[in-house]
Amino acid sequence: MPVHGHCDPRFAALREALEQNFAERGELGAALTVSVDGKPVADLWGGWADEARTREWTPDTLVNVFSVGKAMASICLLRLVERGRIELDAPVAARWPQFAARGKEAVTLRMVLAHRAGLPGVSRPLPDGAMYDLGLMSAALADEGPWWEPGTAHGYHVNSFGFLLAEIVRRVSGESIGEMFEREVGGPLGAEFHWGIGPQEDDRVAEFLFDAMASRRAGEGLAGPGEDERDRREALRRIYFNPPGISGLGTVNTRAWRAAQIASTNGHGTARGVARVYGALARGGTIDGVRVLDAETIERATAEQSAGPDLVLHRPTRFGLGFQLTQPERPLGASPRSFGHFGAGGSLGFADPDERLAFGYVMNRAGPRWQNPRNRALVDAVYSSL
Repeated sequence: MPVHGHCDPRFAALREALEQNFAERGELGAALTVSVDGKPVADLWGGWADEARTREWTPDTLVNVFSVGKAMASICLLRLVERGRIELDAPVAARWPQFAARGKEAVTLRMVLAHRAGLPGVSRPLPDGAMYDLGLMSAALADEGPWWEPGTAHGYHVNSFGFLLAEIVRRVSGESIGEMFEREVGGPLGAEFHWGIGPQEDDRVAEFLFDAMASRRAGEGLAGPGEDERDRREALRRIYFNPPGISGLGTVNTRAWRAAQIASTNGHGTARGVARVYGALARGGTIDGVRVLDAETIERATAEQSAGPDLVLHRPTRFGLGFQLTQPERPLGASPRSFGHFGAGGSLGFADPDERLAFGYVMNRAGPRWQNPRNRALVDAVYSSL
């Protein structure tokens, strides 16, 4: 499969790694953009935007990048913190009174951003399509009791994270999270990243293909040794599959899914768009005169808030405020200060402030969720070229 685009000769290993992803690692369609100090050193793409292989991938192909969007959503909250519109350590219920129900009156925005709020899912069964109704999802989470004592431990809020952030943004700013991101970040940067895709864009949105067996195994390891298997499966169902389709399985390529604003899960972007946002963050928050965050905010947001055994994933994870932090089991390059976010199936965006490097990789055939050989090969190739 030919790989198109520009690559600085110094980074020739990147083109080779992407070509190997197509030849040896099952890639269908993908794009990769890497910049150093705001200047692109690689802007590559190739493959197909559909399973039938009738549409070639182009630099403007949009694709669902799943949890890559969690960091983008967090940027919106961090901008509101910078303005003093909301405080990290104030109770969420101060702006969302209903959220205080069932022992959550002391849960803070910091806990939510660090996956320490104890709300990884909703216990009561939700109807089909509930994820398309932000009011319904917000009310369900407000009425949910914490699954552990908030602030005492962390567990990945797989899908709930985005609904929590979106409701807080709406209550504080009066805008949807998609509107705020486009107006304040994506639009000024010229970065293509969207929640809520209109039908006029369908011709350039890639189909996303899940590996059926990998999807069934999405929550393996959720429970530790000795935990009841039925409890484990029920917890898995509530986190990943309540309501049905909330994780994208069976819904990802539908018009309803693309039109929705599901901040944890259904952000659509290009590799250029993801790398453009991280290009600003890698340079202290500003690029080409557009400020995304203050340097001090980035330092606060990338300081470790949660680390160690994850109560949901049952493996080690590290989080700042909305960003995943590099860790030995899942490194974001060589710098101990790198931060970003992976997406289900392999997509990835991150910044390395030491190298002033930004990385955006998007694709449409899912691979392993945890340690993905495709994105790992690309990251390794970047650092071998520096």
